[in-house]
Amino acid sequence: MESAEIARRFLRFFEERGHTVVPSASLIAEDPTLLLVPAGMVPFKPYFLGQQKPPFKRATSVQKCVRTPDIDEVGKTTRHATFFQMLGNFSFGDYFKDQAIPLAWELLTKPESEGGFGFPADRLWVTVYHDDDEAYRLWHEKVGVPAERIQRRGLEDNYWHMGVPGPGGPCTEIYYDRGPEYGKDGGPVADENRYLEVWNNVFMQFQLGAVRSKTDFDVVGELPARSVDTGMGLERMAAILQGVDNIYEIDTTYKILDRAAELTRTRYGRDERADVSLRVVADHVRTSVMLVADGVLPSNEGRGYVLRRILRRAVRNLRLLGAGEERYMHDLTAVTIAVMGELYPELKADAPQIHAVIDAEEASFLGTLRTGTAIFDAAVEENKRKGRGTLGGDQAFQLHDTYGFPIDLTLEMASEQGLKVDEEGFRRLMKEQRDRAKADAAAKKTGNADISVFGRILEKTGKVDFLGYDQVTAEAQVIGLLVDGVPVPAAGAGTTAEVVLSRTPFYAEGGGQLADQGVIRTGGAEVEIVDVQSPVAGVIVHRGKVRAGEIRVGDQAQAEIDVERRRAISRSHTATHLVHRGFRNALGETAAQAGSENSPGRFRFDFTAAGAVPPSVLRDVEDEVNAVLINDLTVNAFHTSQSEARAMGALALFGEKYGETVRIVEVGDYSRELCGGTHVASSGQLGLVKVLGESSIGAGVRRVEALVGLDAFRFLARESVLVAQLSEQLKARREELPERIEGIVTRLRTAEKELERLRSAQVLAVVGELAATARDLDGVSVVTHRAPDGTSPDDLRKLALDVRGRFPADRAAVVVVAGVPGDRPVVVAAVNDAGRARGLKAGRLVGVAAKALGGGGGGKDDVAQGGGTRPEAIGDALGAVQQAIAQAAS
Repeated sequence: MESAEIARRFLRFFEERGHTVVPSASLIAEDPTLLLVPAGMVPFKPYFLGQQKPPFKRATSVQKCVRTPDIDEVGKTTRHATFFQMLGNFSFGDYFKDQAIPLAWELLTKPESEGGFGFPADRLWVTVYHDDDEAYRLWHEKVGVPAERIQRRGLEDNYWHMGVPGPGGPCTEIYYDRGPEYGKDGGPVADENRYLEVWNNVFMQFQLGAVRSKTDFDVVGELPARSVDTGMGLERMAAILQGVDNIYEIDTTYKILDRAAELTRTRYGRDERADVSLRVVADHVRTSVMLVADGVLPSNEGRGYVLRRILRRAVRNLRLLGAGEERYMHDLTAVTIAVMGELYPELKADAPQIHAVIDAEEASFLGTLRTGTAIFDAAVEENKRKGRGTLGGDQAFQLHDTYGFPIDLTLEMASEQGLKVDEEGFRRLMKEQRDRAKADAAAKKTGNADISVFGRILEKTGKVDFLGYDQVTAEAQVIGLLVDGVPVPAAGAGTTAEVVLSRTPFYAEGGGQLADQGVIRTGGAEVEIVDVQSPVAGVIVHRGKVRAGEIRVGDQAQAEIDVERRRAISRSHTATHLVHRGFRNALGETAAQAGSENSPGRFRFDFTAAGAVPPSVLRDVEDEVNAVLINDLTVNAFHTSQSEARAMGALALFGEKYGETVRIVEVGDYSRELCGGTHVASSGQLGLVKVLGESSIGAGVRRVEALVGLDAFRFLARESVLVAQLSEQLKARREELPERIEGIVTRLRTAEKELERLRSAQVLAVVGELAATARDLDGVSVVTHRAPDGTSPDDLRKLALDVRGRFPADRAAVVVVAGVPGDRPVVVAAVNDAGRARGLKAGRLVGVAAKALGGGGGGKDDVAQGGGTRPEAIGDALGAVQQAIAQAAS
């Protein structure tokens, strides 16, 4: 039975029994405590907690999930995976154990010909929580499972929670006995390899507070209603029903694995190390495709870092399989889209964008891998030579900071070499380099404890009406008031408060558009609004400061937005749509929007692209967009079904998920997009769009920044003044300025090169003198010298080698030269063959000097280079080298 058919049967079974089929939510978790969705019940968490009223009593879904805590085990075992799909049926205060247990048994044991999975009843075992007598009785008396095939287990096995504060409760699990060839008798408690878990029924009864571990947590209290959350791993079910040993051999995953083996000319099952890499590749490529499809882009933070780490592990394992410099991710991505596309048809529609992101990250990392691996290998060799079992924090930091090597990759590669990594030292250096506590945009999100308040407001008063598409002021009633996240009846002057109105013209931040600002007035108060958010769908929260009087729940209010700010933001938003269409026209449909920010008079637009956009394309897009402005096309907005919108060719934000009813904004016949934001009435109201430039913000993603309206006019006016000043200074017409400036820059560079040549000649002129000043340390000629400040590292190296060359081949010689090329000291050591025969090595000597300078370094035995942070310690460093030479030579 194919994976897609398993999913269809599951959904159909529960739909026929009154469950609403809910499409998989995005892998990007809306829950602020999670980066990615790790379990099938996560999208329903607000319903379990009573924060929101569910629109249905029963639901069923196939939910995409990603978990990475055990990422290092992926491939090493056939059980672990980062991406998986959870089949689930859910009850929200409807049925409980007495119906959930029989339903699960019916679907599992029902013959395949009748729509079930056809499991033999005598090969199924169940486990219950150790004191859950009710579940035990239902299994034994109602379902008829023999007592010897029902086992009681503790918190570790039969109590479920998400690992973070939220709902939880006891569970009962169903296991399939694969037979004696897979292990010993005795049920799940004896051998979970033979007895394979296929279904977990969680009975949500409690709200958990602090969760410290799987078995250590605080129970805050009972949930508002007893509910059911079940989870059946689709991949594990497929392994059983397809008669294969593990999840890597099922129809979907194995096709990726098999293609990876074909590309790298390996065969699965012949070599354990190769098998591990093939499994890593198969799992990680699938995970990467699903993450990118949901809008996650590679980065160095948050979920973007999770994706980057997974992608790079896949690329590195392909290299271990012999891929070398070949780029196979495009091919493997195509296979993944083909095998997963039956369940997720959006993958096929978004294939060009998915390829663009993954291809770019692969190309970027292959370059990183080449350089970083060479540096890593050198560091490993040095540590092993010195008998050290730990890679220094400074070495790990250099790999990360200079060569872009993720610390996780360094840890993994070090482990393969039998080395540990000084993680504490690495973290310390990272902290010293930059302040890692960046402002997180997610800080605006409201946590679970807070959104329950908004959920109650929604349930009590209904959805807040947004009037802002055609109104800038509105009369409303204050239906909610919070201070520091706590509901209050009133808030006085000087208080920062959150205000919920029954209706509002204020736009809540979303879809790349910044929130409105303005003022809310009641009969006795005035509140200055600085931010507007929607923490719960249907609730709009105005955040601001009470400037005068006292605002109270129940007051009649007048809400008024800052009209000029709104108009400026609307111009930016419409301009973003036009620029999006312009880049698609110029670069093709792969130039899909990957994010934006529309602020007053200015916007940024992110889109997928394989490389930098040529200046000529930027000019063409800018010209095309401004032509649309001149034509003053009408901007029209309307609602329709999602299927109709797609049929009309409306563009959707890559990775964004939309409801069944969507809003379309079209600018004449030029642009048509799904959008919930505010816009101008006609394109001519934008006035002017000026593209400032483009840059990379990550592998496969470019960012364009632009100005709109008066801001664009003012920018061009300043540019005109600047050009006029340059024209006056250089006594040249405007059109002659590029050539005149190029000539000046060329002459300046020529002069700098001549100065460098003279400086180098001056430095090297003392070669003979330095050789003549050599000290004899136990038969070794030693020259230590501080070069003039400003001497380049290349000249320092050349000076050391030239002085070394002045000594006879049979005379042991060491030359150490130091200088300050910029603001940091550099030291170079050179040892001839005779010196190396005496046990003197340039790398070790540079290490001694660099340590005194507060830094590090290394290199070959004949010549090495290092540096530090303390120029004032150069004298001490040279003295330390002389002592080291004397000790080594004696």
